[in-house]
Amino acid sequence: MAEKLNVKALAIGVGTAWAACMLFLGWASIFGLGTSLVNIISSVYVGFAPTVLGGIVGAVWGFIDGAIGGIVIALVYNYVLKKKW
Repeated sequence: MAEKLNVKALAIGVGTAWAACMLFLGWASIFGLGTSLVNIISSVYVGFAPTVLGGIVGAVWGFIDGAIGGIVIALVYNYVLKKKW
């Protein structure tokens, strides 16, 4: 039988991974890499911009967004695992 996912652990893990991606993307866009993607994401993540501070802001938004996604994934997985099909 498969084991349940730890909701908190998955939330922190996915949040941290997505925050690192947003930080890297924000800082890489300072040098002209991925600026169009930053412009698209900044329409949702207020304050995300191709600057050092904008990358940090994007990382904070990314952590929140990734953590929520991790929670949803873990809860759905645990629910499906619990069901008797």
